[in-house]
Amino acid sequence: MSSRSERLAGTVCLVAGGGNGLGEAAAHELAAHGATVVVTDLGTSVSGDGSDPAVPEQVAADIRDAGGAATAHHGDVSDFDYAQRLVEDVVAAQGRLDFVANFAGILRDGMSHKLDPEDWTAVIENNLTGQFAPLRAACAHWREAGEGGFDRQRSYLAVSAGAARGNLGQANYAAAKAGVLGMVRSVSTELHRSDVRVNALVPNGYTRMTETVPEEHRPYTREEMPPEKVTPMVAYLASEAAEDVTGCTLYAGGDRVGVLSDPAMDAVGVEPDGWTLDSLAEHFRADVAADAELTRTDAHF
Repeated sequence: MSSRSERLAGTVCLVAGGGNGLGEAAAHELAAHGATVVVTDLGTSVSGDGSDPAVPEQVAADIRDAGGAATAHHGDVSDFDYAQRLVEDVVAAQGRLDFVANFAGILRDGMSHKLDPEDWTAVIENNLTGQFAPLRAACAHWREAGEGGFDRQRSYLAVSAGAARGNLGQANYAAAKAGVLGMVRSVSTELHRSDVRVNALVPNGYTRMTETVPEEHRPYTREEMPPEKVTPMVAYLASEAAEDVTGCTLYAGGDRVGVLSDPAMDAVGVEPDGWTLDSLAEHFRADVAADAELTRTDAHF
């Protein structure tokens, strides 16, 4: 846990996927700044197998041992009924919910031509539906609770990944994480007038997911990219200092933070009479695409 402060005193934070890795580090960071933290996790393996309520309980206990305020909740955030009950339980116990950070996610890698359909479905459900179900529940609560005006903005942080750009052997994970970005852009627009901020985070830190990569191919060690260096950005987005920061895709990893661009058109061509196959064959590469790179596979390795 980082050195204690009171920047988040009076703030109730829910951390989904808080039992390991980045989620665990984020829960400690939020508590270190005075937040009351609710840690929820299903307690599965990296591939989503099993269930262990002791996982979130241990993180909450560790936070309390370090002087923070934390409780645990156990369940599957991709289950809409559980997500609804989770938000209701947090509000009933704490009187409010100010911030949700959702790190829940699993991996089941495989080349697309032989990816098991069950592995596709499980990863999409966990990594995409698992982001939307608690977002839906939290935002329904916030819209109702905020009808008389909030004392401060509420905030939801959906966690994406660099794999959203494409990753060899991760068609399912990449599709889910790219879907998170579209979801954030949509929901942030819907909720801005309700004083609810919705952002996405692309984190970069060593976790048990990193350990699924053969050691000789891992991009970094834990010492080089500790998960704790991601979490100040999480605390910032929970704080009032981030007022009106919404609809953004943000990066945090190592000593770097940043704002990623939204999809934008690299090049455009206009044909007043409409394009045909012949005109595209003649003009697309040289005149429309011009300097744009059209063979982009290397960027996805």
